[in-house]
Amino acid sequence: MEMRLTIKELVSTVIAELERLGYSYNSICGFRAFFKRFIAFAETRGELYFSEDLGKKFLEEQYSCKVNYYQESFPKKAKHAIRCIRLLGDYQLHGIIVRRIVKKAGYIKPPQFEHVLTAYEKDCASNEYSSRGMRTRLQRLFFFVDYLALRNVKDVNSITPEIISDYVKTIFPKHEKSIASILTTLRVFLKFLYRDGYTEANLSASVPAQSRYYYPAIPSTWDPREVKELLSAIDRGNPKGKRDYAILLMVAKLGIRVGDIKALELSDLDWRSMTISFVQEKTGASVTYPILDDIGWALIDYLKNGRPISDSHHLFIRLQAPYTAFGENANLHNIITKYTRAAGIAILEGKRHGMHSLRHSLASTLLEQGTPLPVISDILGHLNSQSTAVYLRTDMNGLKACALDPEKVFSHE
Repeated sequence: MEMRLTIKELVSTVIAELERLGYSYNSICGFRAFFKRFIAFAETRGELYFSEDLGKKFLEEQYSCKVNYYQESFPKKAKHAIRCIRLLGDYQLHGIIVRRIVKKAGYIKPPQFEHVLTAYEKDCASNEYSSRGMRTRLQRLFFFVDYLALRNVKDVNSITPEIISDYVKTIFPKHEKSIASILTTLRVFLKFLYRDGYTEANLSASVPAQSRYYYPAIPSTWDPREVKELLSAIDRGNPKGKRDYAILLMVAKLGIRVGDIKALELSDLDWRSMTISFVQEKTGASVTYPILDDIGWALIDYLKNGRPISDSHHLFIRLQAPYTAFGENANLHNIITKYTRAAGIAILEGKRHGMHSLRHSLASTLLEQGTPLPVISDILGHLNSQSTAVYLRTDMNGLKACALDPEKVFSHE
């Protein structure tokens, strides 16, 4: 039987593993300092071994943190402390350091899973998933594959329900929407393994169902006045301002997704018919938008006076050499953040203010103007009106009109 490690031995083992995994010197110093305080806390209570209860007591007394960090999001004030406690708990439970979810550029597949992962990628491609959908789906899957590699799993046939259960425990602190996506990705991958004969058992049933019912949040929207202030804050006297103004104007007035903005090519502009036509990256559907007067003049100003001379076919490109298209993972969030601050627009806590929120604002404005849902769906590029129906909850005047007057109801009794 394997001997149980004392807290000091567990800490030494975890530190050694962090060093082996290449964590920075400063990060390891931070972990050492925390573990030193935790060991002192345990000694005052006569505790020799680590336990989940001991970790929770430490967090509660030292950080006033009472959350169940397996099931709830980490509070910011105690995030590092919880991470340190989880390092000890995870290593004692799994014998490995459970890595945090960090996007990796150029993911290297573990050799023992390279063949099956390549086959799965081809299967996804045959199902005609969008490039963005493929990227996020595979990114979620790679976290599970990394976990398998750290557990020294040599073959997909060695995956067990117990391993799946242990992995699911590691994702509990994530947002419930993220958990749902991770579980779905895992379930689909395990079905693929069984369907194509890579595993003898269908382990997809071992992936637990999420118990919480997910109800879509109310989309964050901008007041029309704020959108005007945002656009007015852009200095259009320089190339960057000309480009950013055209981008924000197209998102705010046409509702074009950021991925499609980045993918737009010069040939997509038809100046004779004053239209923009392209195939949506997310849905694969062909769409056509009008080049409104202000958008047209903004594009002309950018093309004549702001866009660098470049061989790139993309409409919007970087303004520093090499003058190429935006990166694959660029979300252009820095653009809207810059001008939000310049305009002095206060962002309420919990309100999203990325580029996608401008699409929400357009939908909300159209709804308030009485535009039918199917028309809004076409403008936003939704495949059906169900995706657009969530914006009904942003139309407060419309919701008020639907409300019953209690006095009138009681008068008819």
